[in-house]
Amino acid sequence: MDAFMVGVGVVIDVLRTVLLSIALVFGAICVLDWAVRTRKISPFNAIARFCRSTVDPLIVPIERKVVRAGGTPAAAPLWALAAVVVGGILLLTFLDFIRLGVANSIIASQSGAGGIFHLLVSWTFTILKIALLVRVISSWLPVSPYSVWVRWSYVLSEPILAPMRRIVPNLGGLDITPILAYFLLNLTESLLFRLM
Repeated sequence: MDAFMVGVGVVIDVLRTVLLSIALVFGAICVLDWAVRTRKISPFNAIARFCRSTVDPLIVPIERKVVRAGGTPAAAPLWALAAVVVGGILLLTFLDFIRLGVANSIIASQSGAGGIFHLLVSWTFTILKIALLVRVISSWLPVSPYSVWVRWSYVLSEPILAPMRRIVPNLGGLDITPILAYFLLNLTESLLFRLM
């Protein structure tokens, strides 16, 4: 198990370095494209031709979304850079999460039935907490609750939040039940683990 975990750690470290390198190169290219779009660099030199022929076709989908949201086309390279950075952070966080899940699964399987039950309870509470976080973050963004990416969080969290909304009043239009549900899930999980 130790050799496996060390190997996974090395792979994640290499991937982290590769993603950082890609983000730095992409960042430099996006800053150049932004400088060309805002006329900080002459639109008639070789750098501008490179950006128009190579970089702009990659940024066109992001540019469309930025313009639809009311932004300027010149801001598209900066939004593309932000998307790459956030995507890289999310990917590395997901890989660390998977690594920790595999390690916990191996340890639980070595502990017998009690360890596996403990692991399943932990996974259940983790999924419910992630569903609450996804639901809250998606409510701040222009994302439909019926979207494939978000709907699962509403399905999992609504049975918890609906009864709480009958008890907890809104505070000036602010729904605090997701915060209370998150703390209640943490409290319930810790109590269950103490009893096991």
